[in-house]
Amino acid sequence: MVEREQSEIVIALAGNPNAGKTCIFNALTGEHQHVGNWPGVTVEKKEGRCQLGNQVVRVVDLPGIYSLSASSLDEKIARDFLVREKPSFVVVVLDSSNLERNLYLAVQLMEMEFPLILDLNMLDLAKANGLEIDQETLSKVIGVPVVGTVGKTGEGIERLKAAMGTMIAYPQPPKYPKFYGEKIEKGIQELADFLKEKGIPCLGPYPNRWSAIKILEKDEEILALLHRCRAEKEVLKKAHEIERRIEEVTGYDAETALIARRYAWIHGVVKECCRRKASLEERITLSQSIDRVTTHRIWGLPIFLAIMWLTFRLTFDVGGFISGWLDILFTKIGELAAVRIATLHGPPWLGSLIQDGVIGGVGSVLVFLPNIAFLFLAIGIMEETGYMARGAFVMDRFMHAMGLHGKSFIPMVMGFGCNVPAIMATRTLENPKDRIITILINPLMSCSARLPIYVLFAGAFFAHHEGTVIFSLYLIGVVLAILIARLFKSLFFKGESAPLVMELPPYHLPTAKAVLSTTWHRTFLFVKKAGTVIFAAVIVIWMLAHLPPGVVYASKESFMGRIGSFVAPVLKPAGFGYWQVAVALIFGILAKEIVVGTLGTLYGGENGSLASAISQHFTPLSAYAFMVMSLVYIPCIATIGVIRRETNSWKWTALAVGYSLFLGWFLAVLIYQGGRILGLG
Repeated sequence: MVEREQSEIVIALAGNPNAGKTCIFNALTGEHQHVGNWPGVTVEKKEGRCQLGNQVVRVVDLPGIYSLSASSLDEKIARDFLVREKPSFVVVVLDSSNLERNLYLAVQLMEMEFPLILDLNMLDLAKANGLEIDQETLSKVIGVPVVGTVGKTGEGIERLKAAMGTMIAYPQPPKYPKFYGEKIEKGIQELADFLKEKGIPCLGPYPNRWSAIKILEKDEEILALLHRCRAEKEVLKKAHEIERRIEEVTGYDAETALIARRYAWIHGVVKECCRRKASLEERITLSQSIDRVTTHRIWGLPIFLAIMWLTFRLTFDVGGFISGWLDILFTKIGELAAVRIATLHGPPWLGSLIQDGVIGGVGSVLVFLPNIAFLFLAIGIMEETGYMARGAFVMDRFMHAMGLHGKSFIPMVMGFGCNVPAIMATRTLENPKDRIITILINPLMSCSARLPIYVLFAGAFFAHHEGTVIFSLYLIGVVLAILIARLFKSLFFKGESAPLVMELPPYHLPTAKAVLSTTWHRTFLFVKKAGTVIFAAVIVIWMLAHLPPGVVYASKESFMGRIGSFVAPVLKPAGFGYWQVAVALIFGILAKEIVVGTLGTLYGGENGSLASAISQHFTPLSAYAFMVMSLVYIPCIATIGVIRRETNSWKWTALAVGYSLFLGWFLAVLIYQGGRILGLG
């Protein structure tokens, strides 16, 4: 429990993922915020200060959650904070365009008897979808203040602050409606009174009514607390008696009956307070019609794979055209820079640094910026249209057969962009075992940092089939991830995964602003890395290729040549036992883009482009083996760091590094030697 001054007012922000809670938090706290870690875990904790009139309050942004069941790490963190720190009230941020799903969390907070403010966020999206919400009626029905906002523009923030100020100035105990029906409510109250009568201290600060509901729902954490009490058998006996009565009345077990009644009440509230225009109903019907094809049990997966293949085909065709001109441009810039420095009688090493180090290294990575940007653009369009959510849905049955939860596919798809946020996204998985497995296999998903390697080698060795070759590498990553997941499941985590339950949003036309904004942000991060990490790495590589003094640049006698020569024999069975390639793979551990940057730096002294330089050292077979090794072998430093942080274990981190390093080398050798036996190289 975090200590706070007695007079300090703490307000919690709660809400579903993607409800715009971060926008509201930023609008409330502005510059007065900081990020730390929740006690005992490595999950980020965001909090800040908000000025409400003459008073400053502390605002804590809880992790995005769908419920308070504590079945996932984020849910447990949120529930623990609410119960132990007892904020003055909770602002529940709701996605107004998806009110029925979002209200479920609000209902659970009502059961915990917290004072609430409902923030109907994304009102602009709700209106665009033809949804009209009667905020006054909603406030009366639920018994809490309701405020409409548009977090990304700041609309309604002042009204929200005013409502928060009123809650502080005039605090009142909440009076929430009951929604389980007379007979179920009677059973809940009977069990709550029994808990009060027994005076069970082991349930801690949880309200008796809420504890009674959770016992009937067989909440694992509450039952574990109850197990410490002497009166456990009496309480469970009483609970079983009430469960039988509920089952007689409803025809369902108590847990199902309680959940069903919550959703029924929510449905009634939404029906009472919301009106939909006919256009949205038509669009939902259209979405359902499209889903009959895109999520079909037979055709859904082939359609998904075909769309991904088309994405990579266009990524190379469209991006490759621009990349070709950029390659020529950077080559000319490097040559002109070297000539200019020589004309000004600058030292030869400076010309080499600019041409071979900076231009040859960083430039060889930036050449592939159009390919990266187009890939992000395509993924952004699929996310905005609602199709990406279908990817997890169509993969669920296949992944379940391999021992993984279908929801694991969402972080896996995110890995196509970057493995670091993708691994962090595994926090949404309820089962800790599924979470660990998904973290361990996520580096096998081909992130954008590997794309420059694929584009370079596919363009040099597989003319007219570049898109298909690149797609095959992404597919290999997915297949390997699922197979490794199955292996780890059988070795370390026996048991069944929970079924996938997720909502498929209606299809809608993506807005150019949203897609371009996402594409720009992700592409900018790539450019930023090229200007920092990659720049620093290629300078170090250039220096090591020049030392010790007197050696020929990028020769076998240089420090870099000696390092590469030591590792190169291990790579010889894979068909690329050259010291330059060994160095590229070693430095690729810092960031995968550095593989191309290193090759550009070390081959910078050879005539022609980098593509023509590598064609002197590789064959199509060894090139494909090299791309597979680049896909699989050892995650980058940032990914290794986030694996350690998210698993909180050096054991799992070492396993992720060790198995991927061996698997990458083994597959490269298998492809090259197998291809030679078949006469392919």
